[in-house]
Amino acid sequence: MKRSFLTEDHEMYRDALKKFLQKEAVPHFDQWEKDKMVPRSFWEKMGKQGFLCPQVDEKYGGANADFGYATVFIEEFEKVGTGLTGPGLHNDIVIPYIESYGSEEQKQRWLPKSLTGEIISCIAMTEPNTGSDLAAIKTTAIKDGDDYIINGEKTFITNGYSADIAIVVCKTDPTAEPGHTGISLIVVEAGTAGFTKGKQLEKVGQHANDTSELIFNDVRVPSSHLLGEEGKGFLYLMQKLQQERLIISISSIASIERMLDITMDYVKQRKAFGKRVSQFQNTQFKLAELSSELQIGRAFVDKLIENHMAGTDIVTEVSMAKWWTTDLAQKVAIECMQLHGGYGYTEEYEIARRYRDVAVTSIYAGTNEIMKVIIAKNLGIK
Repeated sequence: MKRSFLTEDHEMYRDALKKFLQKEAVPHFDQWEKDKMVPRSFWEKMGKQGFLCPQVDEKYGGANADFGYATVFIEEFEKVGTGLTGPGLHNDIVIPYIESYGSEEQKQRWLPKSLTGEIISCIAMTEPNTGSDLAAIKTTAIKDGDDYIINGEKTFITNGYSADIAIVVCKTDPTAEPGHTGISLIVVEAGTAGFTKGKQLEKVGQHANDTSELIFNDVRVPSSHLLGEEGKGFLYLMQKLQQERLIISISSIASIERMLDITMDYVKQRKAFGKRVSQFQNTQFKLAELSSELQIGRAFVDKLIENHMAGTDIVTEVSMAKWWTTDLAQKVAIECMQLHGGYGYTEEYEIARRYRDVAVTSIYAGTNEIMKVIIAKNLGIK
């Protein structure tokens, strides 16, 4: 199926990225999973090849690339493994906050090195007792002269252990009514006194994707590190979550495609009761059903990509895509593991890792239950 938003230039970029990943990521990915970390040297190699933040303006070293390049990036990294989501988060979730809301001084300070791999970024939203409820955050940033003093704790932070900068979601007005008011975004640099990185979290899946706690104990940050205007942080988050949830939908579709590809190869080779597993009608029906759902999902997500690139507000539709594609990815993982039989439950086969990796996709970037709340609200259902 032709994807009208992808041009010949996008496909040339895909070919270059594929070759890069086959050389620099695929041979090492299993070790990165064991290390619970993608090494900084890989980030630097990405930077040298121009794969980091290509959407950034040329004046900061970028290429003014459109979202089609981000789509290709997400798809190709997902084919290697979901544990490689860190670079995509850096490129298309964190850095856009600096691009959109940062001052010229902030852009000059952080963007160029974000393109070279010298700076790895993260965004610190989730707290131990808040989860998807961003309005309930407790981390505070209290003004003290020309500085803010930050106190609080964040958890489940992707790239947290590696990060050189963290965009911290915090309350700058603790007297504000509970809810969306008084929230701001402040950039904290690694090495700032009182800013410590907690343990790397032991997760069920996505092992190469470093995830940690971040702790702020009287962290003094200059007020020049405030992104945008004080008190508008929640608005900024809502404006960017459309893209974040679209990215998860894109990666889920790519994951489904990969799981089906490896399963189709397996059932054509594996024999049971004297014939190939692919010859059983149950196998054929299962794969026919899942392949149909893949194509339906891809058509919907591709349409959303086009609309997003055109600047259309698609919050409701992206919420639909996020829950539906992540639910489908979990369903496909279960069915494909079943078709692998006992071998599918062993680490020797990729489907086992895929099965572990998709479990969290219905939770992060807003749980699927929250997606349905958003959809119902926007449909006027009360």
